[in-house]
Amino acid sequence: MGTRIVSTGSYLPDRILTNRDLESIVDTSDEWIVQRTGIRTRHLLAEDEHPSHMGAEAAARALAKHGTSPADVDMLLVATTFPDMICPGSAPFIAAELGLSDVPFFDLKAGCTGFVYGLTVADSLVRTGTYNSVLLIGTEALSRVADWSDRRTCVLFGDGAGAALLQAGDEGQGVLGTATFGDADKSMLLHSLGGGTRFPLTAESIERRDDKLKMEGSGVFRSAVAMMEKATHAALEQAGLSLSDIDWVIPHQANARIIDLLVRRLEVPEDRVIVNLDRVANTSAASIPIALDEAMTAERIRPGDLVVMTAFGAGVTYGAVVLRV
Repeated sequence: MGTRIVSTGSYLPDRILTNRDLESIVDTSDEWIVQRTGIRTRHLLAEDEHPSHMGAEAAARALAKHGTSPADVDMLLVATTFPDMICPGSAPFIAAELGLSDVPFFDLKAGCTGFVYGLTVADSLVRTGTYNSVLLIGTEALSRVADWSDRRTCVLFGDGAGAALLQAGDEGQGVLGTATFGDADKSMLLHSLGGGTRFPLTAESIERRDDKLKMEGSGVFRSAVAMMEKATHAALEQAGLSLSDIDWVIPHQANARIIDLLVRRLEVPEDRVIVNLDRVANTSAASIPIALDEAMTAERIRPGDLVVMTAFGAGVTYGAVVLRV
């Protein structure tokens, strides 16, 4: 038995922040941002919206496309780095908005690799027969934790959510290979100090902006490409496939330079790589499911295509999944 993605959905907030808009917020320019990141616009959550709302909307769209009722979902898995609340997270709020009743749910925190980790977990749950219909969501509101005074980081991030409905299929359908890794020695490459029990928020820590996301850009660049390359080859090996068999690559939408170097190292034609970074920026755990849904909705990715998805994120986590859609 395999685990197939039977439907996808995504949601982007209405508000769009352009690079020109950012010029009035921080010392930067459209040219500087595009040259270094490839990003031109990003979507931001409204003040009265929450990450759970985005996740619920993306999930509702995925369910509607497949004609599946929330009552048919028997597991909800939410990949997110910054949930609605530290406790109880985002998953219970999404379950409530969708009207799920007596359905188990939990948040999965693996940074930008969250959706890839989530696919690995969901695949295991379906293959073992533990659950029949798993709703996997990636949702992030990084605008809420961005340091809007730091031009090196605030230009990178956007808000959004993507969802996938996974159900049992025949062997050879759906998830064919997975590979997940972690490197705790690099845990501080991306971090937010404040808000947990190790560094509780105080007036002084808020003044230092410890509650904001911080990133060591050069360290991320050096690690991300090599790690995503390694994970991609490992997942392909498990699937018994090579890159020449793959129709599409969906990398985490972190930075154009990272994607470009990864594509060159993998020796994949650029027209076989899904990129929406220029429009939506880095949406962390929502990055890959948004890109997947957009490509499937536009019929770029068609039923039967072989796709590899690979990501790198805070932790440091990294991984890849090979699937036949």
